Amino acid sequence: MDSHSTDATVAIAEAKGARVFLRRFEGFRSQKQFAVEQAAHDWVLCLDADERVSPALRDAILAARDTGFNGAAGYRFARLSDYFGRFLRHGNAYPDRVLRLFDRRRGGWRGTREIHEAASVDGPVQTLAGDLIHYPYRSLEQQLAKTQKYARMMAEHDFARGKRASLAKLVLAPAWRFWRGYLLRGGFRDGWHGLVYAYVRANYVRQKTVMLWLLQNNQAVADPVGGPSGPNPVAPVGGVSTPIAPPKDS
Repeated sequence: MDSHSTDATVAIAEAKGARVFLRRFEGFRSQKQFAVEQAAHDWVLCLDADERVSPALRDAILAARDTGFNGAAGYRFARLSDYFGRFLRHGNAYPDRVLRLFDRRRGGWRGTREIHEAASVDGPVQTLAGDLIHYPYRSLEQQLAKTQKYARMMAEHDFARGKRASLAKLVLAPAWRFWRGYLLRGGFRDGWHGLVYAYVRANYVRQKTVMLWLLQNNQAVADPVGGPSGPNPVAPVGGVSTPIAPPKDS
């Protein structure tokens, strides 16, 4: 699936024998579900551009296939993220189990939430050994830009569903995210990488909560597309702005 990228992605994929579908980006969930619907087989393995299957996970997937998937409707497995030269194995970062291998006749990328989307199936879900290797960030600048976009998309989604922020959440939610991941879940065991990761993730929660607070008070969280960028841009109708284009690495 390609949302009209401007680099050599399509050419490389086609050279490797892949069927490439071009589709305008309308959301992470709907993009992935469209891809699932184009699959040639019933069982699908869904990967993002920044994910790799480890050798151990590959062996586990092949073993499950050889047994006819053992009555399961889907499989989840741990996702192991690289963070500036070190794989994070503690805190909120790991094991981060995700459901990515499933029978598309019994599930898919369902629901209406386009951000932080998750697949689901009707039937038993089993866990496979091995890790899905994740390379989410090229630099701190890219991470900060990416998480700010995600915070905005999540705030708009929550606002549309009637969820509201409170003064208590503005103060406590970021602090709780930091201490839960860094202390209670052992993020400190990942050294300075774990500390920086916990700080940045707490900042994501802060941004999301602040944006939700602004939306519910009829304030804009971004400049209108194609409109003026003065100090006091007009809030969009209902407080919700237009959808964001995907990050370039999606």
